[in-house]
Amino acid sequence: MSPAILKPIESIARLHYDQFHHKNRGLLMTSPSISQLLRHTALAAGLLLSATAAMAQNTSDSSIKLIAPDNFGITRQEIADIRSQMQAAVDGNHIAGALLLVGNDDGVGLLETVGTQGPGDSTPIDQETIFRIYSMTKPIVSVAAMTLVEDGLLSVDDPVSKYIPEFASLEIINNETGETRPAQNVMTVEHLLTHKSGLVQSIFATGTTLGNLYEQNIPSDGSLTNREIAGRLGNLPLLFEPGTAWHYGHSTDVLGAVLEVAAGKPLDALLNERIFEPLGMDETTFWVPAAKSGRIAEPIHGEMADNTVVRAQLSGGGGLNSTTEDYVRFAHMLLNGGEYRGQRIISEETLAWMSEERITPDVSREHFFYGNRGGWSMGFHLQPVDASNPLAGSNFGWRGIGGTLFVVDPINDFFMIYMEQKRGGPRGAPFDNNAAQRVVYQALGN
Repeated sequence: MSPAILKPIESIARLHYDQFHHKNRGLLMTSPSISQLLRHTALAAGLLLSATAAMAQNTSDSSIKLIAPDNFGITRQEIADIRSQMQAAVDGNHIAGALLLVGNDDGVGLLETVGTQGPGDSTPIDQETIFRIYSMTKPIVSVAAMTLVEDGLLSVDDPVSKYIPEFASLEIINNETGETRPAQNVMTVEHLLTHKSGLVQSIFATGTTLGNLYEQNIPSDGSLTNREIAGRLGNLPLLFEPGTAWHYGHSTDVLGAVLEVAAGKPLDALLNERIFEPLGMDETTFWVPAAKSGRIAEPIHGEMADNTVVRAQLSGGGGLNSTTEDYVRFAHMLLNGGEYRGQRIISEETLAWMSEERITPDVSREHFFYGNRGGWSMGFHLQPVDASNPLAGSNFGWRGIGGTLFVVDPINDFFMIYMEQKRGGPRGAPFDNNAAQRVVYQALGN
């Protein structure tokens, strides 16, 4: 039995013995009653058995069941090399700590952690450390949207203006002259899911006319609700006609507001009902309770907002915090075709549909992060599993600006999660989310 289980059992036994000793100290000073001793010994044994069963139940409830890495074809030497690279990023003062995990339906074959939760924090990173996952919120909200589609509460063909009336009279801006013209295309829910809406974000349009409009009208302090932000965005011009190009931005924030209207409840309540509670993701939240603040990872470089402060905005584009233990449940569900431990979140058919390529030849890739490589679906990146063989298929997933990443690869039957917290800092880190994906594929391919 592990020390982690023995410790609470020993505490229960000691507590019960102390209670018995206190209540029967007179008997113990003379001659103990055999019947009393037997009765209390039996009770103590029962408590120990109950505690053992409870601990076993808690262990079985974890999303992380460790198995041998050779189940994935990963050798001990490869693990040592990966860990060495991760540690080099810590030693080089690029990050405080990091975690890398690879698993599938059989279990987790790779779980490596290095460093601590933050500068000046001696607490080691582990699967219970809380990370700001930023844009890894987007796939969760996208899956929630598809559950509404399955229930007939939403259609990907619906105009956004059906839910947010401010999107009824859209205009397109010439970013060089600042002139606008009426939009010819109608923005749909699918355009939000695929980042083909024409919505951008100030960080991706710095110094332009549209970027300035975003900075003036869309506060970054979380002081407005999802509906208020969506309304303001609907009154601003778009960069291009909906459906004609890909551009990252506020699309999933607006999608979050659409879901709130369609479902008639706040986004956090909707995600709890449709994703978190069925999967057991009880530590994936928009705001971290102050009592858990000691588990929050912090960056060495760059500033990150205090995620224990409750704000009005529940950002569908990047507002969630999560643990590795929790996000494994989401990634595992996706690898398993939409189901996790008997809980069906979306159907296999719906997941396959939302994972199809949506940057078709008629859609501009000018602003796509990866140029002509890979693609985008309704909520996920699409990346080739073998760059030398385009016909080998794609994985899917996404990353967060704070350094996190998850990848689901049904072709090679695994998911991976990488967690760190970093915003900026010196270039040339020996390990990051790009390196994490590269070394995992190298290890699996050897």
